[in-house]
Amino acid sequence: MSMNGPGREPRSIEELEAARAAEVRFVLFDIDDTITEDGKLPEESYSALWRLARAGLAAIPVTGRPAGWCDLIARQWPVEAVVGENGAFAFYLENGKLEHLFHPEARDPRAARTRLDPLKDFVLSEVPGSRVAKDQFSRLFDLAVDFAEEEPILPLEAAVRIRDLCESRGARAKISSIHVNAWYGAYDKLSMAEIYLARRHGWDPRRDLGRVLYFGDSPNDEPMFARFPLSVGVANVRRFLPLMEARPAFITDGSHGRGFAEGVDRLLGLRGGGR
Repeated sequence: MSMNGPGREPRSIEELEAARAAEVRFVLFDIDDTITEDGKLPEESYSALWRLARAGLAAIPVTGRPAGWCDLIARQWPVEAVVGENGAFAFYLENGKLEHLFHPEARDPRAARTRLDPLKDFVLSEVPGSRVAKDQFSRLFDLAVDFAEEEPILPLEAAVRIRDLCESRGARAKISSIHVNAWYGAYDKLSMAEIYLARRHGWDPRRDLGRVLYFGDSPNDEPMFARFPLSVGVANVRRFLPLMEARPAFITDGSHGRGFAEGVDRLLGLRGGGR
């Protein structure tokens, strides 16, 4: 079981031990504001992905971003797979072909839209300044409400209000650093990541929790922080710690992509990989 309990202050990433780093085979990570900053993927975090690939570690983004983005990421980034839309699916390449693995609770995109469209109208009417995220057109299973990706930037209290409104209509909802994502179905980032690892690698949580290192930055990463003993928050996660019941075990000095690169350097350095 994870030791990342409520109220626990994360430790510095410098306290990660060599023995634990040596167990890691899979590096999972959120995208927005974990490896990006101001919407851009900086050189240091993209370089870190290539260092993980050269070290033989499987890098797997686990994101709230839409299917359309995940198609590109799986094809063009140095990653093994990508889990998208907060756990609705995983996309990966096999023998040069893009394969789709859908969560058992995410079966019918058309049915999802039928339920999400009225939810969208309800939320937008209740929260002034809220709007549908610009990437909504390429989503299959969820609704993304923008509160901080583009102007006007709304306060965190507005994001909490959006989440609560979605949950009042029976949806699951999570706050990321930029969006509130809402969907119908009993899935999340964690359940889809575990399905992928089990199906593709024979991963077993009873013996393999220590083989995963996870990076995140916001409340929608809480299931991952709670599950994996080796979880890392980049420094900007501190903004959200008061909202979080499950916190990362470790935290970086750097924020955003700099923090991600810092954590990767610490991991690889302990494993003898360096830069």
